[in-house]
Amino acid sequence: MKSLFAAATFILVLLASCTPKSTPVAEAPKSATSTAEQIAQGKTIYETACKRCHKLYEPTEFTSVEWVGILNAMAPKAKLTDEQHQWVYDYVVSVKK
Repeated sequence: MKSLFAAATFILVLLASCTPKSTPVAEAPKSATSTAEQIAQGKTIYETACKRCHKLYEPTEFTSVEWVGILNAMAPKAKLTDEQHQWVYDYVVSVKK
């Protein structure tokens, strides 16, 4: 009886450990709350801060969801404030294809 209980417990633990884990979703900056002037500032920041390290991508090359991940990874490297991060995000998603 003990071995049956131990085997059942082992199987339950094994099954529980094999279930897919939920992954955190990258949080998007707030939706376009920037003014036209702030979006223009976002363009300037994008063109200067990002170009220091690599070539600039056309804002239309990525979706707004892809830009979330890109900017979440790159904004700290560029030492952008949360406000500047928002302006750059609003700029890149405001550019129409």
